Amino acid sequence: MSKEEIEQNNPQNEGEMIENEALNSEEANAEAVAVENEFELLEAELAALKDKYARVHADFDNIKKRLEREKYTAVEYSNEKFAKDMIPVLDSLDGAMKSATGDADKAELFDKLKEGIELTHKQFITALEKHGVTVVPHDEPFDPNIHNAVQAVDSEDVESGQIVQTFQTGYKYKDRPLREAMVVVAN
Repeated sequence: MSKEEIEQNNPQNEGEMIENEALNSEEANAEAVAVENEFELLEAELAALKDKYARVHADFDNIKKRLEREKYTAVEYSNEKFAKDMIPVLDSLDGAMKSATGDADKAELFDKLKEGIELTHKQFITALEKHGVTVVPHDEPFDPNIHNAVQAVDSEDVESGQIVQTFQTGYKYKDRPLREAMVVVAN
């Protein structure tokens, strides 16, 4: 190739090169703008997610605090139902005391008081049973978990290990003893 041919081709190549550089520059600028737009979108999305996280975290803390308050309130007022069930028993006892001050015949008054006390006792036991408190049985064999043997006696009427007599009634709350029954056990 001669020098002339190279020069003739060269200006054309130079023009193409300038044109290519201009296109490459435009593409690079367009790509930079696209990356910048995407970056701004990602920043906005990150800010939105941070805000959402902060709100969810605050909601969680509020729920946690509310549940703690409710738990303490529930514990504080846990005996409310039991207390409400005891009020009718107190009303019955109040009625018995008021009737004892009447000017009725003493024998009749005694019979009425006895009947009232029996009904009040039954009402009291029913209220306790409603809340899981039961009387420790006396007609079962001796169980050291719920009975306290205060005396052992020889007995021909009952087998060894059976309860002969109860000095003090015992009570259980569900399966736990509240107070052991004080009993006499046969040898």
